[in-house]
Amino acid sequence: MHFRDLGDALEWRAKGETLRVEAWGPDAVRVRATPGGPLLDDLPGALFDTPPPGDKPQITIHEHHATLVNGTLTVRIDADSENRLTPELYYSSGRLTFLRDGAELLAEQPAHFWWPGPRLYTATGNGYHRLEQRFRAYPGERIYGLGQHTHGLLDQKGAVVDLVQRNAEVTIPLLVSDRGYGLLWNSPALGRVELAETGTRWVADSARQIDYWVTAGQPADVLRRYADVTGHTPELPEWAAGFWQCKLRYRTQEELLEVAREYKRRGLPLSVIVCDFFHWTHLGEWRFDPAEWPDPAAMVRELDELGIKLMVSVWPSVSPVSENYAPMLDQGLFIGTEYGPIAHADWPDKGLGAYSAQVAFYDATNPEARDYVWERIRRHYHDLGINVFWLDAGEPELKPGHQQGLRYHAGPGLEVGNMYPRENARMVHDGLRAAGEDEIISLNRSSWAGAQRYGAALWSGDIGTDFSTLRAQIKAGLNVMMSGIPWWTTDIGGFHGGNPDDPAYREVLVRWFQYGTFCPLFRLHGNRGPGVKLEPAMTGLPNEVWSYGEEAYEILADFLRLRERLRPYVMEQMRTAAATGLPPMRPLFLEFPDDSQAWAVEDAFLLGPDLLVAPVTEAGARTRAVHLPAGAHWTDAWTGERYDGGQLVEVEAPLIRIPLFLRDDVRLPVT
Repeated sequence: MHFRDLGDALEWRAKGETLRVEAWGPDAVRVRATPGGPLLDDLPGALFDTPPPGDKPQITIHEHHATLVNGTLTVRIDADSENRLTPELYYSSGRLTFLRDGAELLAEQPAHFWWPGPRLYTATGNGYHRLEQRFRAYPGERIYGLGQHTHGLLDQKGAVVDLVQRNAEVTIPLLVSDRGYGLLWNSPALGRVELAETGTRWVADSARQIDYWVTAGQPADVLRRYADVTGHTPELPEWAAGFWQCKLRYRTQEELLEVAREYKRRGLPLSVIVCDFFHWTHLGEWRFDPAEWPDPAAMVRELDELGIKLMVSVWPSVSPVSENYAPMLDQGLFIGTEYGPIAHADWPDKGLGAYSAQVAFYDATNPEARDYVWERIRRHYHDLGINVFWLDAGEPELKPGHQQGLRYHAGPGLEVGNMYPRENARMVHDGLRAAGEDEIISLNRSSWAGAQRYGAALWSGDIGTDFSTLRAQIKAGLNVMMSGIPWWTTDIGGFHGGNPDDPAYREVLVRWFQYGTFCPLFRLHGNRGPGVKLEPAMTGLPNEVWSYGEEAYEILADFLRLRERLRPYVMEQMRTAAATGLPPMRPLFLEFPDDSQAWAVEDAFLLGPDLLVAPVTEAGARTRAVHLPAGAHWTDAWTGERYDGGQLVEVEAPLIRIPLFLRDDVRLPVT
């Protein structure tokens, strides 16, 4: 007999493999498998160490199969084939099938009737394996989540998605299917997921065991349970729901303050202003350069009096000329390599002229390294009254950008590399908590599963500045929402360029700003103008709301005020996200799963349950078609015209407004 009933888990052992299916929250299980020896319990992952409380599962063992029933989810392990030609077990033995109400949700699928089976372990040495986990494909299945990507897809069926962190490519390995299940690949290993018509395959390039979590239910159920097993986001601080002003970059204290003062002189709402990179003495000293920022404490005080928070850019990189480089090297606080020197990248720094430094990276997976960096942040920023931090380049931004030879405190780069941005956010979270702060948010360029519990917001990285990029951003943001990260934003107007004097770009900026008004975080940023040299003195063209001409300014100012009117509603959605795991920005199918057309809408979304937002993403467009989900009535927020749900309507969309619809009898202060 190959089965064992462990009480809360069902285990199968044969041919040296151990497979365990364990109840892990309501209607959910955790699956682990290893090619030899006992399961490992101390590997890094996203799941909490213990599952949420729940009813005891029902385990039944038969001669050739066994089942574990946890709520609505049933998992069956088939021990061998019914068509046995030999007494030996087939390679497909131990195959898993996940069912709800007797119907198959998901099933493992062997690659071949003989070899390999649905789980493949290919040795890479020293107890590590290239791991493959195969599942059956289903015609017409739609797949969402998986983090943030630039491929321009909402439904990712048919895509190959790399499991690796890059600028604008963020790995969060949570998959949500319209078949009624969610799957978290509970491993920070580098690899990929192939969502092919012939089958789904998860691959870890080098790791020690297969580990994933499956739950049954509609997408909203999946997100609720995912938050329970990986962590709920805290409540968003009230001030963070307002407008964030940023550009690349304000070079001096006076330049930044003058922008903040101008917002107040114009009577425009402003919650956050950002001090970007190169404000430091040297990269990796985490403090202001007094030549450009002579009195940051006074700057913070003035901003506080204006009701504005200062957010400061913090990088994980440390220049060799930094005062921290030698002690951090001596204490082993940098990311190492298996062979050769510590990990590095070329980066300019002050005092080097035309040369670049070979910068190192602190190891965020090392608690001592996190403590070391936080102590410098506390001393040089937090003690001045700054408690909002922008964690830029936190993939980390290596050159070349691969993990094959890296060595982290948590393990080899190939096995743990994807967790770095989460641990980097943890550094700020734990430091602020220890300093007595209870409102915590950091802005991150990358993320991983579970980062939401550390107050980690995500922005979409360095992106283009055209309508096609805006269209892709709408889909990317919705997939982030389906990945359990409720705090998200883009660089409004894009990052790489954009001429404020170009009428065509002004239209892009206006339409993007309208879209950004309804994103979870509302933030203007970008490197305006032609390409500039990467150096400490660099800056882009102006990027304030008055930088785009009088016509654009009037529109942008109106939308600033609209966001202010909607802030109570936005905060209501943020409280819901913290309590339940449901995101503030929602694909239509999240609220209307019974409307088949809602699953196909890629260019509109709901802010909370009641406000449908339909961005305009084509140059020159002054109307657009909007699908109104079945199961509700919809009122045009601008005109008051009422529509039945379940239809496609064509509405006016002049440059001064974005199509908005209110659900049923809801009233919101749009006008």
